[in-house]
Amino acid sequence: MAVVIDTLNNDPRNKKDAAALRHPEKAHRPDQEVARKPDWIRVKAPGSPQYAATRAIVKEHKLVTVCEEAGCPNIGECWEKKHATFMIMGDTCTRACSFCNVKTGRPDGLDAREPENVADSVAKLGLSHVVVTSVDRDDLEDGGADHFARTIRAIRERSPDTTVEILTPDFLRKPGALEAVVAARPDVFNHNLETVPSNYLTVRPGARYFHSVRLLQRVKELDPTIFTKSGIMVGLGETRNEVLQLMDDLRSAEVDFLTIGQYLQPTRKHHRVVSFVTPDEFKAYEEVAMAKGFLLVSATPLTRSSHHAGEDFARLKAARLARLANAGA
Repeated sequence: MAVVIDTLNNDPRNKKDAAALRHPEKAHRPDQEVARKPDWIRVKAPGSPQYAATRAIVKEHKLVTVCEEAGCPNIGECWEKKHATFMIMGDTCTRACSFCNVKTGRPDGLDAREPENVADSVAKLGLSHVVVTSVDRDDLEDGGADHFARTIRAIRERSPDTTVEILTPDFLRKPGALEAVVAARPDVFNHNLETVPSNYLTVRPGARYFHSVRLLQRVKELDPTIFTKSGIMVGLGETRNEVLQLMDDLRSAEVDFLTIGQYLQPTRKHHRVVSFVTPDEFKAYEEVAMAKGFLLVSATPLTRSSHHAGEDFARLKAARLARLANAGA
């Protein structure tokens, strides 16, 4: 069974109340049974000295991480290696996706010092590769694009040898926002589709599938040297053919890297797990996706967008060079 750490409320008796406080829009929903996890989903509980050191640096700079806010099952492994995914623009999201455990509501104003605080933490952790994500900020005129750009530039100034990966919102109805982020030249631009289009109304109601695909395509049009990346969860009721069509849509947008992981239900108020996809099925998805032309694919039950991001970036660069060499042969 997976050990998923609730860093926000450790008393299991209070989880129902905690879910209502973090997700007021879900409070009225009937409870969904949380399915028993299969034996192949196992993670190590955090508690090493390295984990504690990473946590101390994050807290010292008053930073938010998606590792904690989303209850990521890989937090122990990643923080032990001093790998943390920084979540900028606060801990409160303006969207209400049915799968996500990040708090929803009315966010506070932006912290003008946050880009520098993130850059300082990256330097103290000695990161060679950093992942920066954010909550959705539909309340901001540019969706937070300038804040992303300032954070990228601050990291570049403080740690010029660190490669920067960003995982962005969709910037829906925010003209010029994407262009501002791309102009800051991240090394990897990630935007997750999350699920197949037939699930969007129930899983990702504030988003639009083809807008997200077009966003990724537009990144390549603006700067072909930036690696693009997207990820989905399975186990939400999708069919295999729908996943294969999604792969084709991403390849049409020239996306380089695809991640596929198992959806795990955070609370009884969230979308239920329709199925647990077996490791063999994940392996089959990986083989098909590679055959469709992705430079890199990560497909396992515990795959998450930023899991092993540094190692994956090195593999991405090597795969691009190999493809270019084969094309010139």
